[in-house]
Amino acid sequence: MLTFDGLVSYLPLILLTFLLAGMVKGVVGLGLPTIAVGLLGLVMLPMQAAALLIIPSMVTNIWQLCDGRSPLPMMRRLWPLLLGIMLGTLAISFYLQGEQLPNATRWLGLALIVYALLGLASVRFTVQPSRESWLGPIIGAITGAITAVTGVFVIPAVPYLQAIGLEKDDLVQALGISFSVSTLALALSLGHSGELLQPAVLGVSALALLPALLGMAGGQWLRRRISPERFKRWFFIGLLLLGADLALRGGF
Repeated sequence: MLTFDGLVSYLPLILLTFLLAGMVKGVVGLGLPTIAVGLLGLVMLPMQAAALLIIPSMVTNIWQLCDGRSPLPMMRRLWPLLLGIMLGTLAISFYLQGEQLPNATRWLGLALIVYALLGLASVRFTVQPSRESWLGPIIGAITGAITAVTGVFVIPAVPYLQAIGLEKDDLVQALGISFSVSTLALALSLGHSGELLQPAVLGVSALALLPALLGMAGGQWLRRRISPERFKRWFFIGLLLLGADLALRGGF
């Protein structure tokens, strides 16, 4: 477990990581937890990195939701998925009882590889509205389980949300809602362990909010000047390389 002195020694890396992660989120609408946990996973265990993610992730997701529209209609549609995420995360967290899954870093790497390959292959699924009521909880539970182990909550929730036929603005809102619930579930699971959400960790997490917001603002500025699709392709290539490195490293 990282001590306060250990966190301070990694502070420049943490701040730069959240600046980069915020920029990616600003350009493509997602990627902050994936980049943050993935890069910090090079020097610490995945759930230690996930603990630093809580405040920047929650605030930037709320920012993403503030587009003048009520999130309630989308929440009514997505509640089976959201319930599955919450229950899946808490169930696996309770099962692990605050312990790190063996080879958690390797599992994080594999999750990033799968996500990157799906993105690079431009794999598109289609889910009929009639299937959302029973498929949503399953997808949510799997996402929650992966969240509890790796701190990353994009697989398989993001491909599922892309498959249910949402328009661009609705998809951005749905991603923000899903990530917000995942972050809340992750915070509850980390709080349950009693060791990861120490005051020092929360303080560094709050400090990381500033570079995350600056990066997100910069990414939104950059999005109007570059091709988001080309940027996303390089994002997935980088994620693939990062995931491969983490998978080969295995554990600490």
